[in-house]
Amino acid sequence: MAQIPITWDGTDANGQPLRWDTPGLRWNGFVPQPTPKRMSQLRVLLGFANAPDHSLDELASAVSQKLYGNALYDAPPTLVPPVTQAALDTAQTNFSEAVATAALGGPEDTADKNNKREILIGLLRQLAAHVQPHHGNDLANLLSSGFDAASTNRAATALTTPAILDIRNGTTGQLILKVAPIANAKCYEARCFHLSPEGTPGVPQSAGLYTDSRGMKVGGLTPGQNYQFQVRAIGGSTGSSDWSNPVSHRSL
Repeated sequence: MAQIPITWDGTDANGQPLRWDTPGLRWNGFVPQPTPKRMSQLRVLLGFANAPDHSLDELASAVSQKLYGNALYDAPPTLVPPVTQAALDTAQTNFSEAVATAALGGPEDTADKNNKREILIGLLRQLAAHVQPHHGNDLANLLSSGFDAASTNRAATALTTPAILDIRNGTTGQLILKVAPIANAKCYEARCFHLSPEGTPGVPQSAGLYTDSRGMKVGGLTPGQNYQFQVRAIGGSTGSSDWSNPVSHRSL
């Protein structure tokens, strides 16, 4: 019975296919092991800087509860967080109280809230920089700090639907929309509907494209009239997200 040579898909130094029946070739019983894929480096998610106020408050609380006393990140004298727990808790409390005041107050209260927000963000950035080199590229370790991990998936995915957080009056005939930012969005598209006295929306009109989700200035509106707005994020695997829930406001 004729023997059928067994071939192997390896190659020699000249790039030629190797065969087990090649003269002078000896096989030691092992096959080449595939080169392990390089693991993606986990990164601490810094998107909290653009998160809604309530999400930022929740993150600060989680970091305070999980990071301090965690042997990975708080093990004196070798590892000491750059921000004390007392300093973080004070900044969070000040911010949380300012958010509640701004909801019922005026422009000065909003400005005070924004200042306290930036202080809290600055402290969280310092702590995120402290966590980054010490999580050992282990997701469980990273999450044990209270921070979230940035996605390592570079493939385009469908964008989530944005939410209109606030609408306020600008100049005469102008309304300014504030929208929760959407990760990986290229920009945001707004549309508006003029509302009849009975509250029935009219034909949708384009209200422009915006790169700043926190300050979409829609002009050319008729003072004293009510308008309804929707926003969607542009980008992702489908080209755009769904339209947000409608929110109404009167133009002054």
